Amino acid sequence: MSNSSPVQLSLHVSLNDEATFENFYASGETNAQARQALEMFARGEGENCLMIWGARGCGLTHLLQSVCHDASENNITIQYIPMRHMIGYSAEDICEGLDGVEIVCVDGIEYICGNREWELALFHLFNRIKDAGHKILISSHTSPPSLPILLADLKSRLLGCVIYHIESLNDSGKEEALVLRASARGMEMPAEVARFILSRASRDTNELFNFLHRLDDASLQHQRKLTIPFVKEILNL
Repeated sequence: MSNSSPVQLSLHVSLNDEATFENFYASGETNAQARQALEMFARGEGENCLMIWGARGCGLTHLLQSVCHDASENNITIQYIPMRHMIGYSAEDICEGLDGVEIVCVDGIEYICGNREWELALFHLFNRIKDAGHKILISSHTSPPSLPILLADLKSRLLGCVIYHIESLNDSGKEEALVLRASARGMEMPAEVARFILSRASRDTNELFNFLHRLDDASLQHQRKLTIPFVKEILNL
């Protein structure tokens, strides 16, 4: 393993400190298997090319950033690339030198589908990473066979990866995930409070966890426990 510092892009790319494997509620055997494979990947073990896909809100970004956090702790160089923020930049400039990084995480490849410059740059990056013996992890909110990629060679590379489908949480799973995330923040969230939030709020997990952040701030400010009346007051539910 290299002890050199990860490549840093001159872009506003940062990781969420809360995006860890410990904070990911792996409901069901399929998600548990994917999480195990990603934990191995972050240690520099297992396959060199992984792809995860699933519906919005299923936790793809969380998982990619979890890999980045774990890899850094293991002294493995990483680069996280959120594709939705990359469209305005030169694909060639962004991808240059990334084959020197041990793990590259491409988050949201669907954002560049149909963009010939980006498709070609990623195809060449795939090849350089493979030649260097390094690893690449890709996420997509579209199933890999359905991605509208123009470059057949890039599509072939993607479909040649080991692919895991990340299943979305049902309401019971979201309730348990809320309680887990609250506990990680040092808050005690009774099951009935989590159930109340789910009954009144959006089912989108990103919005649910944003609510949790607001509750954490308000709880500290007002020195209040998480009760249904307090949640009603703070979240206007």
